[in-house]
Amino acid sequence: MKAEFKALFDSILEGRKDDVPGQVQNALDGGIEPEVILNDSMIPAMAEVGRLFEKGGYFVPEMLISARAMQTGLGMLKPYLKASGVEPIGKVVIGTVEGDLHDIGKNLVIIMCEGAGFEVIDLGVDVKPEIFIESVQSVQPHIVALSALLTTTMPNVKVCIDAMRDAGVLRLVKVMVGGAPITAESAKQLGADGFAPDASQAATLARTYVA
Repeated sequence: MKAEFKALFDSILEGRKDDVPGQVQNALDGGIEPEVILNDSMIPAMAEVGRLFEKGGYFVPEMLISARAMQTGLGMLKPYLKASGVEPIGKVVIGTVEGDLHDIGKNLVIIMCEGAGFEVIDLGVDVKPEIFIESVQSVQPHIVALSALLTTTMPNVKVCIDAMRDAGVLRLVKVMVGGAPITAESAKQLGADGFAPDASQAATLARTYVA
């Protein structure tokens, strides 16, 4: 990794969000293209966060701290990326299914997917199937991510997927699911294309759908 990116990489990895703005600005002032800053420093940092999380070196608090640092830098870069016409690698529509008000897991998935280069449209919690359907029609995402954190709301994942199928939009997207009560086996039974047990693996799975 280039020396000018090492400090930014380390700041995101270690969650030092107060250091990130100055490092991003220094890179921009040095004539480095915003997409290069993103792809050569920030995304690799979040990939390393994900690797450490999967291996048990990082836990949710460390991931959250790193994610906040990433979001700080991403917030600075977004206007430059948009102005230079840089496109995200894909679009993800995400929400917690109807009847479920939990959002911590969903928010982690958003952060990791943004860190992987996706544009993420967050529908929030307690999202009715028709809202997902309308979002697929209007946003035209590559992926719909459904979250359910309760055993009692897990059946609503199937309700949502079935509604998308009936509306004719399911064929347009890949559906991935996650949440405490969901397993790889139950994800198949619910009709999903894929399952991720945590936010890091959700981002990895999402990337396979746009490869």
